[in-house]
Amino acid sequence: MSVKITPHGTTGNHFPTGRFVRAMVGLNTAVYRLLGGRGMKKMAILTTVGARSGLRRSLPVAVFAPGADTWWVVASKGGSATHPAWYLNLASNPDQVELEIGNRSLHVRAESLHGAERDDAWRTIVGLAPNFGEYAKSTDREIPVVKLTAA
Repeated sequence: MSVKITPHGTTGNHFPTGRFVRAMVGLNTAVYRLLGGRGMKKMAILTTVGARSGLRRSLPVAVFAPGADTWWVVASKGGSATHPAWYLNLASNPDQVELEIGNRSLHVRAESLHGAERDDAWRTIVGLAPNFGEYAKSTDREIPVVKLTAA
C-alpha cells in the first residue's frame, strides 16, 4: 500500500494560505476535539508527519466511510491546481498517519485509489458532497482519493 503523487494541474482555484488560514485550521481542530466531533459527522482530524519538517501536523478533513474501519479522504484543496500539503505528507509517510473520528483515535494506513476503484469512490463522494464535483470542474488535475484503513 502506498500513496502515489499524481501530477499537479495547470489551472485551478486560488487557495488561501498564511497565518490566518493556519489559525483557522488550528481553531477548527481544537473545536472538533473539544466537542469530540459531535455535530460533525462527515469530519475527522487527520494527523500526518511532515514530508520535509518531520513534524506532526493535524487538520480537519471531510471523510467518507465506505465500510467498517475504512475511510476515504479527498485531496481537493478547493479545486486548486496543486495538492494539499497533507497529501504530500501521506506520500512521504503513509505508515505514520492517525485519524480521530469523534473520541476515537486510531492509527491508519493510507493508500491511493486508482482506476475503476477511484472512479467508483469519486461518484459516491460527489453524490454525498456535490461541492467536490464543483472543485473538479475548477482544475485540470485529477483530484486524488486516498483510502485510510485502520491498522
